[in-house]
Amino acid sequence: MLRAMRILISGVCGFVGSTLARALAETNAGHHLVGFDNFIRPGSETNRAELKARGVKLFHGDLRCPSDLETLPAVDWVIDAAANPSVLAGVDGRTSSRQLIEHNLGGTVNMLEFCKQHRAGFILLSTSRVYAIAPLAGLPTEAFANAFRLRTPGAGEAPLPPGVGPAGVTEDFSTAAPVSLYGATKLASEALALEYGETFNLPVFVNRCGVLAGAGQFGRADQGIFAYWINAWLQQRPLKYIGFGGHGHQVRDCLHPKDLVPVLVQQFGAPKIAASDRVINFAGGATSVMSLRQLSDWCASHLGNHTVGVDATPRPFDIPWMVLDSSKALRIWNWRAATPTTSILDEIASHARAHPHWLDVSAPL
Repeated sequence: MLRAMRILISGVCGFVGSTLARALAETNAGHHLVGFDNFIRPGSETNRAELKARGVKLFHGDLRCPSDLETLPAVDWVIDAAANPSVLAGVDGRTSSRQLIEHNLGGTVNMLEFCKQHRAGFILLSTSRVYAIAPLAGLPTEAFANAFRLRTPGAGEAPLPPGVGPAGVTEDFSTAAPVSLYGATKLASEALALEYGETFNLPVFVNRCGVLAGAGQFGRADQGIFAYWINAWLQQRPLKYIGFGGHGHQVRDCLHPKDLVPVLVQQFGAPKIAASDRVINFAGGATSVMSLRQLSDWCASHLGNHTVGVDATPRPFDIPWMVLDSSKALRIWNWRAATPTTSILDEIASHARAHPHWLDVSAPL
């Protein structure tokens, strides 16, 4: 039986960090949970009281400042859930490219130094956006049932690139630039985490996650499209299908963060495994996919009618079809996503009804 662990979660009052903290507390395994957050994300303050009530010891700190980590207690494991999660960060005219790198890459370095000091294991929550944009954008797709799906290349067409098939994108898909500034910070963080693990004999895992979604996710279209769409729909706020002809056929998979907990628990107690098995996709996969148009159809059925506008202008870094293949996670960890997409949408909608001003709280203009 796994002994109780001392676990530190960075970004603990963000959507993913707080969801993991609650789920780990609910395992009743006796884990001592510690978290810290800089509380700069609108909405993060809403999670503070509940986490404290669940016994999570909270610290105020900024990952970019090494001295902020000096008062943190020694732990057995660090779950790095702190990041600027937007693929448009640093290029949208509202955020700084330097701050993106300081948060996502510099912060990882500081956490790795903390792990080295305390001989702690490190789990990096990474992203599907480390995969190369050009070959993803060039995949052959076709519209079917209001959504793009991968198409088998015809005679005379180039074959699918290595690392992709009907089940999705595998860990062998290209990570060559460009992957966006955001993707580059996460990819560099992955490389450094693995190097620290090898150099200092620390257990390190890189969990590349698909689109994470659930109740209480902060309401930004570029950071949580499922939650944003449902909240905006319920409040009759303007929505648009952007790019790809303005049809809303672009597709993503969907994963609830709490579904990561079973594999995190396994990783806490795992012996050191081969380097090639430490980087793994975790996602809802092909059974969880949904397009924006299909999401609108769900909203119309559950929340009432709303008109969605059209802006066919392409947006930087956007891709028509992104589905992660988690068969490696099934093989190594016997893991698969447990929460259906429809259940995630129901959860988001219930939260949106109970918090009608959530977009104003979590993503003020």
